[in-house]
Amino acid sequence: MKNLCAVILLSSFALSVSGQPQADPLEKLADDFWACRAKYAPFTGDDVNRMERPGGMRDWSKASIETRRKDLAGFEARWKKIDATHWPIPKQVDHRLIGSALSRVRWELDINPRWKRDPNFYIEQTLTPIAEAFLVPGPYDEARSNEILTRIENIPSILQQGAANLDKPPGPFATVAIQALDGVRDRLRKMSKALPGSTMLKEADLNGAVERAADALEKYQGALKEKLPSLPQQTSLGRDAYLFFLKNVALYPYSPEELLAMGRQEWNRAVAFEAYEKNRNKDVPPLKFADNIDNWIKDAAAKELSIRKFLNERSILAVPDWVQHFILRPMPEYLRPVQDFASMVDFTSASRLQDNGCRYVTEPSPNAGYFLRATAQDPRPLTVHEGLPGHWFQLCLSWKHEDSIRRHYYDSGANEGIAFYAEEMMLQAGLFDDSPHTREIIYNFMRLRALRVEVDVKRALGEFTLEQAAKYLEEKVPMDSNTAHQEAIAFSTGPGQAITYQIGKLQIMKFLADARMQQGEKFNLNAFHDFVWKNGNVPIALQRWEYLGDIGR
Repeated sequence: MKNLCAVILLSSFALSVSGQPQADPLEKLADDFWACRAKYAPFTGDDVNRMERPGGMRDWSKASIETRRKDLAGFEARWKKIDATHWPIPKQVDHRLIGSALSRVRWELDINPRWKRDPNFYIEQTLTPIAEAFLVPGPYDEARSNEILTRIENIPSILQQGAANLDKPPGPFATVAIQALDGVRDRLRKMSKALPGSTMLKEADLNGAVERAADALEKYQGALKEKLPSLPQQTSLGRDAYLFFLKNVALYPYSPEELLAMGRQEWNRAVAFEAYEKNRNKDVPPLKFADNIDNWIKDAAAKELSIRKFLNERSILAVPDWVQHFILRPMPEYLRPVQDFASMVDFTSASRLQDNGCRYVTEPSPNAGYFLRATAQDPRPLTVHEGLPGHWFQLCLSWKHEDSIRRHYYDSGANEGIAFYAEEMMLQAGLFDDSPHTREIIYNFMRLRALRVEVDVKRALGEFTLEQAAKYLEEKVPMDSNTAHQEAIAFSTGPGQAITYQIGKLQIMKFLADARMQQGEKFNLNAFHDFVWKNGNVPIALQRWEYLGDIGR
């Protein structure tokens, strides 16, 4: 069977010589590109990345990667041939957006080629797809059941391809992958043991596939252990690669040094405001932990309704009646063993707008990780970021955008900036006036996001080791060592993602301030937010260009 992207390109050529009326060249390019992106985009631990995919076996062989390069070159050539200079600004924005999306693929293939320098990449291509499949609430029909089995059966071939692709990966990355695979056979067996009744798979087929997958994963881990002493220690990509990401993918008009200065200023502000809040609340009784999972879920559902009402009544952001709800849901037994390989949030998708979004949780505990411990005290901070008005709500609005080019997530810069901006927006609007210690949580979240900028930039430029980054987060947020280590790993293997929260938020705040000054008394906060959220998959610099007529800084 021919490569999907090649078929698309040939079909486009056939249409051009047939004499038949042709679609808008940019829209046709976008349709072709998004179809390829859905087929070939790598799975990642990025929590926004819930792309609808066609399913089936996936291929990371060198031949497949070379085919993707050729496909990308074809898309880039088509994009460069389109002269958008005299188009209306909204259409020029779409053109630039596709250029950024193409740069994201170039980043993945050649600038930060994790497929040949990071053993964790192949864990994400094998175990993350399984965890993601389980984020859609079961039970699973025949099609979904078969896709789950296909993803498990795909594990040995992907790992074999990964072993051939990896070219002296950094030792610290290999160490992380080795540790992530400890006990993997037991985890997969627990998963398969809990699955009967939730899928239509035969136990013999499922168990056989799981054992073959476990064999391959343990072999992959063993090979990494054997090579570890000879692997290089250098992990940073370097300044030139980082600048490519900032300029071409994220469309940030800032240098690494400017990013550091912005992060440090926000760190100072967050620490000061948290200190004010703690002093103000020193006589207020502490927040109570949820006493059990059922009451926790009920409390979160009630508070989600109050957030929705608050947004509409205060004219902050319109929540349409068709939007469903964001809830907490008990984590199924079959999901628990693989929960470390994906973010435990179901944002639904463009074809599942009729479903509730959810965060999967286990029994509340004071010993839980940083974010879930905060959520067990008050579900609202995490609901605001992940649910309403954050990621889930923004994605729902964007998936219904009348402009098909803007419906597709491709880089989380704008999405994470919006979600982080929403936290302080809701604090300043008064949502947490009834819970003083919840305001402290928001300010502590702000400390973390500001620190992420410094960790991301310094890891990319080689000024922090992985262990230094983890220790830095653990001491300065502060946060538990496990969460700090996981954050440092994510920032090390995927540079550019950790800055998105803080830098995106600052871009939105400057965007708002400039809109307010430009429009004067005609400025409408609700209308501004409606625009930003609806276009939430579009880099903030491009949103600003369309809304204000200039890109600015």
